[in-house]
Order: sequence, then C-alpha cells, then structure tokens
Amino acid sequence: MGALESIGGIGPADTAGLYGSPTEIVYDRAGFGAAAGVGVRPAVVVVDLTRGFTEDGFPTGTDLTDVVAATTELIDAARFAGAPVVFTAISYTAAEADGDAVAWLRKAPGLRSLREGSAAVALDPRLPREDGDHLVLKKGASAFFGTSLAALLSGLGCDTAVLCGATTSGCVRATAVDAVQSGFAVMLPAECAGDRARGPHDAALFDIQAKYGDVVGLDQAVAYLRSIGGRPDGPAGAGSRRASGAARPIAGARQRGGAR
Repeated sequence: MGALESIGGIGPADTAGLYGSPTEIVYDRAGFGAAAGVGVRPAVVVVDLTRGFTEDGFPTGTDLTDVVAATTELIDAARFAGAPVVFTAISYTAAEADGDAVAWLRKAPGLRSLREGSAAVALDPRLPREDGDHLVLKKGASAFFGTSLAALLSGLGCDTAVLCGATTSGCVRATAVDAVQSGFAVMLPAECAGDRARGPHDAALFDIQAKYGDVVGLDQAVAYLRSIGGRPDGPAGAGSRRASGAARPIAGARQRGGAR
C-alpha cells in the first residue's frame, strides 16, 4: 500500500496523566498507540448524526450542537477535496422495533424509538447533505456490519475512512474497529464525535487511538483534506497511492463540548 501521509498533530505526551500513568505505561509497553497514518483517497463517514442522537428531546439523544458544527466544517473540507461523504443512520422496521428478533434492542431498549420514517432517524437538518452523498442504513453499532459500506468505499476507490458522529463509545468506536479490519486507514477528529457522558467518550477516544486509528484535532483533519484537494492521485484524480510520512494523533483528545 505504500507509505502514509503526515499531517501533524498533538502527540501522546500532551495528554500524559489523563488516564493515569499505570494505564499509559502498560499500553506503551505493549506497543499500542503508534501513528497509523492516512492515505490520499479518503471518504468522510458521518455516523448516526440523526435527530434521535443529536437532540436531547429524543430518548436516545443529547445536545450535540457543537459536534454537528464541527462535522459541517469537516464535510466542507471534504467537498473541497472532492472526497465522498457517506451518512449512516440506524433505522428499524415496526416489526424489529416491537419484537425480539434484534438482540441489541433487548440490551438497549431505548433504541426501539429509532423507527423507519420517524423524526428520530432523520439526519440532523443542520448537516450540509447534498444529492450526491451516500446514505447507509444499519441495524447494529458498526456502520460496516450487515451493510454495503465496505463495498461502497472500495468501489469509490477509498483507502481512508475519516470518521465522525455519535456516539463515540458506541457506533463510532464499532465503526472504527470494523473500518481498520476491512483494510481502511482510520482518522477521527475528536471534535466531530459526541456521546451522552464524558467518561465513555474519553475512554472510547483512548481506545480508538491506542488500537484502531489516529485521533486528531479538527484543524488537522481539515488541513489533511484540503491538502489533497488538488492532488492527481487524490479523490478527484486517479490512482490510490499513499503519500510519505505518518500522522501524529491526539491521544485522549476531547470533543468540542458535545458530551454531557
């Protein structure tokens, strides 16, 4: 696949002590947290920023206004780069929502409110969705499990999944795991992920950075996307070579005020 591109960022030393030195020492000794790097043909995957997650008037929701604003900035950079934008949404039929066939709903019954055709499964109207964007409907946490997302990204020639959305500890983390297992480099701008509580949010960012992808700042992600906008091997061009270098992640980075 070749070398990976460097975009700069904040290293693990900048958050030393956030999780306690014993945890950090154990993970460092085990060889986790290396910079994975990114490719030159990314797609932005917006995970479940539907009203049922971004508005606190819904059973599953919380106020993710800041996350939506940060994600809008990320999507704007993707437009500049000519990178595909993929939205995902959880949506259940009445039979699924009311029955016992979906095991996840027995564990998390609040998700039964995410019924197809309801306001809860509508994408947040503040997001800049365009006609050419893709929409993947899902039944589980990962945007890859039981969906066509991997085939879609491969068909688009993508080598990198720039993730954002909700919730950090649930669907975003699950999507990051399956993205790297499907062969895609993973980048997550921390400001573009949100959760219902700070603890699970921070723990998920730590876990993603340690094992599955590069957690970076929004500025770094935007700079990365804009830097490949004019490349002949970028999303608007042909080929799928990777550039040299390695991205430096933010370990334990925090979102822009979205979690409660």
